[in-house]
Amino acid sequence: MDLPHARSAAARLTVLPECGSTNAELRMHESDAVAWPHLSVLLTDSQTAGRGRLDRRWTTPPGAALAISVLLRELPGAVDARGWIPLAAGVAMTDAVAAQLPEHRVGLKWPNDVLVDGRKICGILAEVAGESIIVGTGVNTAMTADELPVPTATSFAALGVEVDVDRLLADYLSRIDAIARELIRTEDAVMSKLHEQVTAHCLTLGADVDVSLPDGSLLHGRARRLDADGRLIVDDGTQERAVASGDVVHARLA
Repeated sequence: MDLPHARSAAARLTVLPECGSTNAELRMHESDAVAWPHLSVLLTDSQTAGRGRLDRRWTTPPGAALAISVLLRELPGAVDARGWIPLAAGVAMTDAVAAQLPEHRVGLKWPNDVLVDGRKICGILAEVAGESIIVGTGVNTAMTADELPVPTATSFAALGVEVDVDRLLADYLSRIDAIARELIRTEDAVMSKLHEQVTAHCLTLGADVDVSLPDGSLLHGRARRLDADGRLIVDDGTQERAVASGDVVHARLA
């Protein structure tokens, strides 16, 4: 791939013709901070063993989607602030996708999906690796409508748009780097304005949601807001509950 703008935005950009999991591959290089510095990127358009939240596995036709993993070594000192990194990546990718789809509604479904007109175009998985965080994203680029795995998914191609991969990557990397640096400077998501940005991007807020919780239970209610720790506040009709992790399996805008 010819990616001059993305290469300029990244500290290191390595493109693989095929990879099992870009997150797993990048994890193997985390200990080598000289060769793989902060904002190193591993990229492929043929990922054969992708993994998402709740350990879901998937494969995509070669050339149909981008798997992007970014190594973040420079992080906030506060553990609570580090917890906002996945949401920061969501804001960054939402903006990068929206820049190429100006006629569509692009937003973030809490905690880790980018939606276009209510359908998923990108998923995000952030993982701790040593003293670093690896942020993996999968973006449906050239996947045809027939190749989409579920009716709730979409892609640039299915929307009739040929994505500029170089611009998408450059915009995403520049944005996540800028957000992370401000979070490092303030050590606080509210002071850094990240809380405000996530709130503005989040399509889940104001929607009726069913949240599949880690213990196997299902929470139904109205998503009201995000608290200072990035948790989703859901009103189940009797009380407000703070959800730290879970899978929003349904969201109907109010």
